[in-house]
Amino acid sequence: MESSSLFAASLSSGQPDDSAPSSPTLLVVTGLSGAGKSTALQVLEDMGFFTADGLPPALLPEFLNLARKPDMEHFHGLALGMDFHRGATIQTLSEALGHVRAAGVRPALLFLEARPEVILRRYATTRRPHPMEREGLGLEQAVAEERRRLAPVREAADLVLDTSAFTLHDLRREIQHRWAQARAQAHAMRVHLLSFGFKYGAPSDADLIFDLRFLPNPYFVEELRPLSGRDAPVADYVFGDGPARLFRDRFLDFLLFLLPYYDSEGRYRLTLGLGCTGGRHRSVAMTELAARTLRQAGYAVTVEHRHRTLG
Repeated sequence: MESSSLFAASLSSGQPDDSAPSSPTLLVVTGLSGAGKSTALQVLEDMGFFTADGLPPALLPEFLNLARKPDMEHFHGLALGMDFHRGATIQTLSEALGHVRAAGVRPALLFLEARPEVILRRYATTRRPHPMEREGLGLEQAVAEERRRLAPVREAADLVLDTSAFTLHDLRREIQHRWAQARAQAHAMRVHLLSFGFKYGAPSDADLIFDLRFLPNPYFVEELRPLSGRDAPVADYVFGDGPARLFRDRFLDFLLFLLPYYDSEGRYRLTLGLGCTGGRHRSVAMTELAARTLRQAGYAVTVEHRHRTLG
């Protein structure tokens, strides 16, 4: 089966399969309710993985021990759906993943998301309650609150998939394709993208700094001023003209060209600072776009908007 070994190189201890037969593959699947976690686990089950859903993070080490039993050898690995609706936090997940790494396994975290209007439509279609509606929230409030709470988990993910436009077959192909990329690239280096405002000073912790103050400035558009670069109208304005779009495309191509050289030098972490005047609009828009691009290329990316609420 073509997909049977797609996960091995990217999820195991980093060694080829034949040199580390005792290191099982472990994929942690989580994300927003209604984004397709159950469907993704079904796809992974069809690919030969042992799957389980609704697990609290603290049980990860126990399932890892289960994977080492002889009668589990016919599975290609574990794909475990994590549940964050019973008191679990990013801290408990981090601790559990730490125990797993200490056991010689490099787990991978897959985060599924979809646009809010898509999730609302899916719940309206299925007529099932959103898990956070138990807290007395309306559906729209529940969707927004869950997205806020899971933001740290999303930032820690090795791969983020937006399933807004996916069918079941699309999701199957996407999982196979993305992890095939991860197998081929296997980036060890983490990239930290930092947006900031020059009027507050350039960050001393950035390895590389890019000045974006030449891009169109939404600050001077009254209706855009209170928004940030994470809002679509701001990003559309920043990259709305030909020169800005050309820069955007060449800048992203430059990052994809440059980062493998740092990666090959054995860098664990590279911090890129992207600055504009106030750190609220242009730098944030470019940082968000760069983060999506680098994640799609297989990099582990974290994002910090240092001055987004000040600019």
